[in-house]
Amino acid sequence: MSLNFLIKRNSKYLFNGCGVAAFLHLFTDYIASIKPTYGPSMLPTINVRDESVFINKYYRRGRNIKIGDIVSVRHPLEHDERAIKRVMGMPGDFVLRDTPGRGEGLMIQVPQGHCWLIGDNLESSRDSRTYGPVPLALVQGKVVASMAWRSFPKAFADVFSAPR
Repeated sequence: MSLNFLIKRNSKYLFNGCGVAAFLHLFTDYIASIKPTYGPSMLPTINVRDESVFINKYYRRGRNIKIGDIVSVRHPLEHDERAIKRVMGMPGDFVLRDTPGRGEGLMIQVPQGHCWLIGDNLESSRDSRTYGPVPLALVQGKVVASMAWRSFPKAFADVFSAPR
């Protein structure tokens, strides 16, 4: 069997596979994705583990996000990581730089093209109080739903949950 024969014989599978891969790439980058959660910074809104969030990518780069929205962002300090935080300030807003009741109580203005992000669990969150305003370009999408894997049968959850 020649290589040309094998290519011709299997080309439809190759093209179908490439089409599916391209569709999945475009879908997860530009439409929506489901990501597992970890860490205590968004307690009690989002559990530490065994939960995933549905991220709507329409809101990429901060498009139409508002104060109170929960967003997924590329972490400003650890570029390979992502974070999920609540928007507490948009460009031009004045926000408290420190944790309420601690620090100097200094108010700062969120610069243009940035947002101020805070975790719901103030005691266990690394957020804008640590790294400052976050560029809107780092916003990957808005969290529109969360799903608790523990509510599904154990076998189903083992297949789809992220490795720990």
